[in-house]
Amino acid sequence: MFLEEHMSIQEKLRILTDAAKYDVACTSSGVERKGNGIGMGNAAECGICHSFAADGRCISLLKILFTNECIFDCKYCINRKSNDVPRASFTPDEVCTLTMEFYRRNYIEGLFLSSGILKSPGYTMELIYQTVKKLREEHHFNGYIHVKAIPGAPSEIIEKTGFLVDRMSINLELPTAEGLRTLAPHKTRKTILTPMKQIQTGIETSKNELAIYRHAPQFVPAGQSTQMIVGATPENDYQLITVAEALYAKYSLKRVFYSAFVAVNKDKMLPDNPDGPMLLREHRLYQADWLLRFYGFSAGELLNEERPNFNVLLDPKADWAVRHLEHFPVEVNRADYQMLLRVPGIGVRSAKRIIQARRTMLLGFDELKRLGVVLKRAVYFITCKGKMMYPIKIQEEAITSHLVYDDRRKLLELQQGNEFRQMSLFEDYKINMPPTVEEKKSIVFGEM
Repeated sequence: MFLEEHMSIQEKLRILTDAAKYDVACTSSGVERKGNGIGMGNAAECGICHSFAADGRCISLLKILFTNECIFDCKYCINRKSNDVPRASFTPDEVCTLTMEFYRRNYIEGLFLSSGILKSPGYTMELIYQTVKKLREEHHFNGYIHVKAIPGAPSEIIEKTGFLVDRMSINLELPTAEGLRTLAPHKTRKTILTPMKQIQTGIETSKNELAIYRHAPQFVPAGQSTQMIVGATPENDYQLITVAEALYAKYSLKRVFYSAFVAVNKDKMLPDNPDGPMLLREHRLYQADWLLRFYGFSAGELLNEERPNFNVLLDPKADWAVRHLEHFPVEVNRADYQMLLRVPGIGVRSAKRIIQARRTMLLGFDELKRLGVVLKRAVYFITCKGKMMYPIKIQEEAITSHLVYDDRRKLLELQQGNEFRQMSLFEDYKINMPPTVEEKKSIVFGEM
């Protein structure tokens, strides 16, 4: 361990923002752009990340670790104790100073604060609590604050912190207990799930008290989230989304984040990933996560033990549709809301618009386009006034060949007959295609 002493706050910021970049609970980091002497302002990449509010608005957060020192030795983590990397720790006052100065300059709208484990989980959580307490009570900071709860910290510290912050998260890290034992032996499912359950209970209690007492203090009003690393251990996609489904049901999580494994350490227990992070696999999991949360799908509908991984050529919703053509085509002027949500190209907003618009008129394809339906995907699965937009064979092979992008068709492999072979992202091909611009938009706005 290389510990720098007498560092300036700027030097600490450089180290601790870089150390925080692997936590994907915020979506992206900032950029470095110097002033040109003519225009106004400049941009600094240190610590600025972007997230999205419930109304779709992009907000900027100061994203930092309180410390990158750690008593744990998780094999996948750049900050593990056995790594010889520069170490730094903020003080509560330094975090307050950074937050307030960045906020005054309109760089940020809030704070995202995570941490390594300094001395013990309880000691670290107490420092985080003292930091947010100073921000709220001494500096009167009313902006958004998201902190990481430290697994193993005393419940009373987590409770005190929860009344000061907007969101808390506890990283599950790996989806199975066996994965934790292998790569993070200092962590257990119990130490992670116990505070997660405490936060859920606190949120529910707070909501009940607010229903009776309007000025009752709010506990973690923006809810809790978690993160899973994808590809560090051999779990398949079906196991990952099954775990996510259980977390949403049992712990009322707002969001599960998926982070493609990045090989920052050399270790015989870690997978060799010469092609880089599995970005397409991560993207498919995010798409499936939207289907679980907003479209009424279950994990068992999307995948199963015989078909455990997502199709690399089609997004999960389109893949489900072409495998269940017995439900299609649907008549948009009669189908109920839940069935409309299962049509590729019809999202939550456009389905609601269809329900509203057809109260006063019969909808045709021109009207659907104006309502936001992506017709180039939906036309294979819908009829308007009893007719399809143009003659299409309701066959898996025909529809799939139209849905698959031209640059991906060469990867298509047919089994005997007319059925498409389910392609495994991990065995059949070394595919690491980044998502397209259109697919990225679907993740932000949930329209699939």
